Amino acid sequence: MRVREVGMHHFFVDQNAIEDGKVTICGLDVNHIKNVLRIKQGEELRISDGTGRDYICSLLSYEDEKAVLNIVCESEERTEPARKFYLFQGLPKADKMELIIQKAVELGVYEIVPVSTSRCVVKLDDKKKESKIKRWQAISESAAKQSKRGIIPKVHDVLSYKEALTYAKELTGFDGTVLIPYENFKDMKETREVLDMAAKTANICVFIGPEGGFSESEVDLSLDYFAKRISLGKRILRTETAGLAILSILMYLTEE
Repeated sequence: MRVREVGMHHFFVDQNAIEDGKVTICGLDVNHIKNVLRIKQGEELRISDGTGRDYICSLLSYEDEKAVLNIVCESEERTEPARKFYLFQGLPKADKMELIIQKAVELGVYEIVPVSTSRCVVKLDDKKKESKIKRWQAISESAAKQSKRGIIPKVHDVLSYKEALTYAKELTGFDGTVLIPYENFKDMKETREVLDMAAKTANICVFIGPEGGFSESEVDLSLDYFAKRISLGKRILRTETAGLAILSILMYLTEE
């Protein structure tokens, strides 16, 4: 009989927390399970090991500052996309990055790479970068739990534009595509052809500019790294909209 998974509370653990048919949860999640959700013995939870494997577990007991669960079965529900999407996001103003990360995780992104470009207004020193990455990673984890992801997408350290292009080239070297939506590129026929081709590759990197977009020289440089220019239509999209638009298209094209 299949276990009912809809609405089930979802938590992530390290692989080493799973042993001999048991899962041991430690840290802040224990307090949340015990005192906030008030999960009782025998009630079920969804557990992910961060590699895409999910388990339906029932609570056995609380021991000291741990929660011990019994694995009932491996989940039949697979939520990870068949392709890996990497979002290279030009640093936006204010707290827009938080919204972008939350929605990108819901749409199946594998990794988010913050990028400092020539038109970025936001400038982060090393101390601010560290605190921002920590905050953004927490948002990614929360969104992964809410959307029943099998992994917690990583928020990469902030890269310069050229560093980001180099990283994207490494990711897509054998089986991948680098996409750069550009408002001055108008060819929708070529865009459709590029997207259809990209959907057949394993790793898809998407570059999104900050407010003001990419400079012409940055777009030209991306072509040296084998990026493909595409159009997102006749309207100009905000930076927080553009990435979500292309991720939605890619999710539709690649979902199995």
